[in-house]
Amino acid sequence: MILKRKIYSKLLNWKNECKGTKAIMVEGARRIGKSTIVEEFARQEYRSYIIIDFAKKDKIVEEYFNQYLNNLDDFFMLLGTYYGVNLVARNSVLIFDEVQMFPQARAAIKYLVADGRYDYIETGSLISIRENVKDIVIPSEERSITMYPLDFEEFAWAFGEKQLINYIKSCFEKREPLERGMHNKAMMLFKQYMLVGGMPKPVILYIENEKNFSLVDSEKRDILKLYRNEIMKIKAQYRSKVLAIFDQIPGLLSQHEKRVVFKDIQEGSYADQYSDTFFWLSDSMISNECFLCNDPNVGLSINEERTYVKCYLGDTGLLLSHAFDENELLESEVYSQILNDRLSVNEGMLYENVIAQMLVANGHKLYFYTHYSTQKHRNDIEIDFIISNNSKLKYQLYPIEVKSGKKYTTTSLNRFMEKYKSRIGESYIIHPRNLDMKNNIVCIPAYMTFCL
Repeated sequence: MILKRKIYSKLLNWKNECKGTKAIMVEGARRIGKSTIVEEFARQEYRSYIIIDFAKKDKIVEEYFNQYLNNLDDFFMLLGTYYGVNLVARNSVLIFDEVQMFPQARAAIKYLVADGRYDYIETGSLISIRENVKDIVIPSEERSITMYPLDFEEFAWAFGEKQLINYIKSCFEKREPLERGMHNKAMMLFKQYMLVGGMPKPVILYIENEKNFSLVDSEKRDILKLYRNEIMKIKAQYRSKVLAIFDQIPGLLSQHEKRVVFKDIQEGSYADQYSDTFFWLSDSMISNECFLCNDPNVGLSINEERTYVKCYLGDTGLLLSHAFDENELLESEVYSQILNDRLSVNEGMLYENVIAQMLVANGHKLYFYTHYSTQKHRNDIEIDFIISNNSKLKYQLYPIEVKSGKKYTTTSLNRFMEKYKSRIGESYIIHPRNLDMKNNIVCIPAYMTFCL
């Protein structure tokens, strides 16, 4: 089963715009379907293609790169013969899969693109790419695009719900609630997205095996084990810190404030000691970072405070399996409880994580805001996320509060709106209920987050 992915259209735009003048690098976390969609694109859009998987460490192919780049006629002849593929000028593509495993191939892009005969697509996990470029010149003839787990829209497509997605978009644009039955249907689909996640293999297993959560959970645990193995390969100087943060993500997100308190991880530790840790988790796209912005009035990135950070897992389906051990998850019927709105513990953690995941998939950097009241000796404003329109001339803020329950207050959001009213475009509450307008706040159901 090949899932429809939005990145396909980005690859098509690259092919039509660049016409062989640039290669394209598809970056992303492990197991999000990079190789699958790239090979499907090659199959549909070219007369022939060669896919070279550098993870296999094929010494014969690696030797071609080492010996024959000065004679590209022989280089292409050898590759075509080895893979049994007839390469067609301007109608064939070479795919360098897991290119970070053989940096010389990435360095060769400069000469291969200049030759002009074929197109080139590279895939790789982001952190491994950056760790393996010390001895090569990064080719300027390369364009990069980032791939994420399936977003909610892609997840709905996999279930044949394109019409439902179009209806949700229409209601969001008109600021109208969905018809009650459609809202219930969309919420059920959203809960399944939260439980299964957006990693392609679990999604396919879920669809093809009559929505069997047990098989899905086993696959998610395999992916988490793969991530843990990847962490074990990194530099020893910060390996233990990366493992500590990775293991504690569910615990951190189950707290009220959800931000990382470094001294709680290890006595006497502080933020600067963990800078490489968050760099690795974020660049590997295992996690999504969310930084405190202490003065959103003049720009988010300008005023980010990197010592205050929240760390969300890149895929919420993985977070669920990471948070509960296998027996606890099945014996407590956690999947069933969430589907039937009976799980109160940890549901806020899952809700906030999935909203972070959906915002990141839409291209937003994540920021949060808190204000400490000296009179009250506590935070009197807490905003889960702030996004912006990124305009340099007409800059606007869009504060977002995430509510997993149907009963809540808007005190923090009202105070924030009053404090920064001149810069706010719209304010949002994301909740399980249907769309509603309350005192200049747009209250949207969680499944509408992809519309932001």
